[in-house]
Amino acid sequence: MPYLHTKSKPMLQSVLSQMEKQIYTPISELRATAWVTPEPVPFEERETGKEETIAIGQSWGALWDCAWFHFQGQVPESAQGQEIVLLIDLSGEGCVFDADGNPILGLTTQSSVFAFELGQPGKRVVPFLERAAGNEAVDLWVEAGNNDLFGNYQDNGVLKEAHIAICNRPLFDLYHDFYVLHDLMTCLPEDSARYHSILVALAAVAQHLADGMPEDIQPLRDLLAPELAKQGGTPSLQISAIGHAHIDLAWLWPLRETIRKGARTFSTVLDMMERYPDYVFGASQPQLYQWMKDHYPALYERIKVKIAEGRWEPQGAMWVEPDTNVPSGEALIRQIIYGKRFFQQEFDMDIRVLWLPDVFGYSGALPQILKRANIDYFMTQKLSWNVFNTFPHHTFVWQGIDGSEVLAHMPPEGTYNSAAEPHSLLDTEQKYLDKGVSDGCLVLYGIGDGGGGPGTSHLEALKRERNLDGLPPVTQEWSATFFERLAQKMDRYKTWTGELYLERHQGTYTTQARNKRYNRKMEFALRDLELWAALTGTSLPRQDVDAIWQEMLLYQFHDILPGSSITRVYEESVLRYEQMLGQVEQLTRDMLATFAQSLDTSSFNAPAWVSNSLSWERSEWLKVNEKWLHVTTPPMSYAVIEADAPSPVTSQPTATATQLENDHYIVQFDELGTLASIYDKTFEREVLSSTGNILAVYEDHGDAWDIPYTYRENTPARFTLTNSESVVDGPQAIMKQSWAFGESTLEQQIILTAGSRRIDFVTTVNWQEEHKMLRTSFPVTVRSNEAICDIQFGTISRPTHRNTSWDVARHEICAHKWLDLSQPDYGVALLNDCKYGYYVEPSLLDLNLLRSPTYPDPVADRASHEFTYALYPHTGDHIVGSVMQAAYDLNVPLQAQSITSHDGSAASDAAYLTVDSPNIIVETIKPAENDQGLIIRLYESSGSSVKASLNLNLSVVEAWLTDLTEATSDPLDVNDQAIKLTFTPFEIKTIRIVLD
Repeated sequence: MPYLHTKSKPMLQSVLSQMEKQIYTPISELRATAWVTPEPVPFEERETGKEETIAIGQSWGALWDCAWFHFQGQVPESAQGQEIVLLIDLSGEGCVFDADGNPILGLTTQSSVFAFELGQPGKRVVPFLERAAGNEAVDLWVEAGNNDLFGNYQDNGVLKEAHIAICNRPLFDLYHDFYVLHDLMTCLPEDSARYHSILVALAAVAQHLADGMPEDIQPLRDLLAPELAKQGGTPSLQISAIGHAHIDLAWLWPLRETIRKGARTFSTVLDMMERYPDYVFGASQPQLYQWMKDHYPALYERIKVKIAEGRWEPQGAMWVEPDTNVPSGEALIRQIIYGKRFFQQEFDMDIRVLWLPDVFGYSGALPQILKRANIDYFMTQKLSWNVFNTFPHHTFVWQGIDGSEVLAHMPPEGTYNSAAEPHSLLDTEQKYLDKGVSDGCLVLYGIGDGGGGPGTSHLEALKRERNLDGLPPVTQEWSATFFERLAQKMDRYKTWTGELYLERHQGTYTTQARNKRYNRKMEFALRDLELWAALTGTSLPRQDVDAIWQEMLLYQFHDILPGSSITRVYEESVLRYEQMLGQVEQLTRDMLATFAQSLDTSSFNAPAWVSNSLSWERSEWLKVNEKWLHVTTPPMSYAVIEADAPSPVTSQPTATATQLENDHYIVQFDELGTLASIYDKTFEREVLSSTGNILAVYEDHGDAWDIPYTYRENTPARFTLTNSESVVDGPQAIMKQSWAFGESTLEQQIILTAGSRRIDFVTTVNWQEEHKMLRTSFPVTVRSNEAICDIQFGTISRPTHRNTSWDVARHEICAHKWLDLSQPDYGVALLNDCKYGYYVEPSLLDLNLLRSPTYPDPVADRASHEFTYALYPHTGDHIVGSVMQAAYDLNVPLQAQSITSHDGSAASDAAYLTVDSPNIIVETIKPAENDQGLIIRLYESSGSSVKASLNLNLSVVEAWLTDLTEATSDPLDVNDQAIKLTFTPFEIKTIRIVLD
């Protein structure tokens, strides 16, 4: 017959619950007074809100309300000799402050929404007295937010708990002994000796508790001690654990709340470090540290002490944890420059790990960017979210589009919110795909996303798991230490080449279109500001420009720019984008106007300044003072032109009710207003295989992140043409169309310009739909099994077929300024000025224009939008057809402004630099970070090995090849103001020049 202890198994969970309920015994209520405000106020103003006396069970505010709570009470005399804690649950988040106004401990409601198998998010216990004398006064200030970790309004915002309580410390310890062993036992084979030895010990404790809780707990702990003392043998896998609190800088809460989340989380970490000497914690994102420095300086100084002690690891090398699909290459570099600079200046640390656990896919350009910024390691876990395919590795070498390599690791558990309990560690060991070649892996434990970090359950479990028989051993250490050890066997790991595509969240290429548009405009506006400041020798207000860059980088955070935050985040960020863009453009105008005063324009009757910030010659039509001028500008140049002498149009385009024509195309429209034909006169061929530019409206019941995979199975609705008018304006033939659908309207100008191979679609939409998606498509007469996509510092090819499950997963792909389908003889590209989501087939170009999900922003993108896309047929492939240059031309139009006629010392035209290879693109010219010279950043754009000459019309005395952070330098020869350079495919080069 079976042993009696096997019958105790069903009782064990019940015993755990009974113990947990008896650890804390409330003995007295606290009096609570609250001063409620709609927005946070500082400690010094804590009594300025609406004053209320709040009883337990009473609601104290609405969602997002803030309050300062004053809790008062007295420890009963009967509690003499007992350990005393305070139990506080505000139905939201809170932070305990000391008498000097410094945060000392975070609080989280017990009912916060979270995956409880990953740990208990609630934090309600405030340590008060280790041994009470009786009659001690309680006088406690708590800053509160009426929202849980994830922005929910829990339990009507009531004060659920405010008590003085006795803590039964021996029972607390017994509970955690029991919990860890019970969790381990449930993961073991039931026929194993270890399983039965634990079961016998737990059953013995349960039997002693059957008649109630004894006064002396120690004998029960003694029953479990032998099981906790059993150690494992020589390990085949060593787990490196680090406490973490992945804090989204905005998501289901506004940015202002993240500042307080940081204080709550970090003060809790510091408090627990005093109680758990092995506890090692890590936090990323210098923006978050900067907020702590600005708003909680005393807390920040305590953090710095723990960093110096090696207890706290600064993680990640970027200013924030940004999306990497949408930001430009230069923006990703600035993320690193500002991120690494902060950690270097504040903590004297050079960060070598890119820490992006929760980003929605990773650009194939990243490995080169990382290596050239002295970052050797990369950590994520997001690919565990794939839908169709299991990513084949947890430890691997990631190779970028240029061949650069970094060592990558994904925690095998597939989360940055590990419970760090026995089931977590065994799950890690079981899932680790590379455990045969690697003997180490990471576990990131703690409550994340909404903040909070590790709690007592995590740290009590780890205290018992260091080397516990049945588990892989666990060491708490910095992730950087783990990566350095992992790298010792780098030659054993497999290589993954190209992007790390996430098979989810493709809607984030399109959602919240206004932010994406402003981001693109800001990237190019800052580019031009810095470029012209560098070339004209103008000193910029460095502090102001840095602040603008850092705020733009903040909005590239992976739940802001991708479009997955609440309404308030976008109301606030769009307003700031408008202000920042206006500020940058005004700085540029003022700078150029000031520089123009130094030019000799005396020979011009009505001079206008024209600037070309791109690195190739451009011939374009410009409208200056309502007059059309045809302007040719050398690379990286400016020119003064005569604005009152309009240029004749030598090849006049024409427009009728159904047709536009210029020297390259005849574009015909059908009765529905869509494109019936695009005939390329130059190459004597039809571009379209069927109707093009159908403004299709699909049902889209996805959220901000995800587009339903099946949306194309249903026939889309279409915008209906309500008016059409054709006009000729100088060199342009224009079809002006008005469209309507549901509550939405759309205005579009389809433009052919004399001499141009671009067909522009200048669009304004008042979008008011719900759960709909607006797309345009162009079926073309070329066929290609791969699409060439513009990404940061190069291109990536993606299949247009659906041969494998990996191909099927890429139903929506991300590209920047263009995407191209080409045959060897001919191709068609689809360009844009602020869009990123594409769908492709072998002969179809399809662009995602707008979406309208209802979660988490119920009014996402219900607004007015402006954007331009352009069809660009061309000879040959994308390289021969100069697609990259055409897309830059669309995004960086020539700039013109009227200036006065006057004498000056400077020439009325100048070309500052040229590159003799069309494949080499000058991406950035800027003042050096150390103000010692200028920085020129170039890259090879075609995937070819190239020799090029950088010719400088500047007084260069020195030139240096540097890394991306400008920290290291190798001298370059300058001969006759030229620098000879050799590029490998997609290589980025950063050059610092010093001028005379």
